[in-house]
Amino acid sequence: MSNIIATIITVCTFAFGFNATAVEKANPLKDVNTKKLAHTYVEAITSGHVEYNKHLFTTDFEYSNANNGQTNNKTEYLNFLKKNKGLQYDCETTYEILDQTNAIALAKASMKFKNFTRVDYITMIQAEDGWKVSKVVTTYQ
Repeated sequence: MSNIIATIITVCTFAFGFNATAVEKANPLKDVNTKKLAHTYVEAITSGHVEYNKHLFTTDFEYSNANNGQTNNKTEYLNFLKKNKGLQYDCETTYEILDQTNAIALAKASMKFKNFTRVDYITMIQAEDGWKVSKVVTTYQ
């Protein structure tokens, strides 16, 4: 009898152990404010940090380049970021929150390179699981 109970406990522990590891990890960006979210976005772009990208963007995220009319959805943009993993841009970076009202915020990130400046206007919304980037419009000066 004790062997049967021990076997049942072992099987249950083994089965639940696998189930627990299959659960997706919690969103590490859930409780961050808009300034930290903008910083995380800038780090993804300028330093190739990709560990939070899965949690950074809304499902309907859209990227637009105002200079050439190019647009990308979330999947395309994440692929771009993944290809640039670890790539460090040689630029001076600043960012600021331009406006924040209730569940919407707008930030501006400037990346000053030697011969040009890239400016990203970042729209963020507050979702159930925290702030997320919903749209980015890039211009070059």
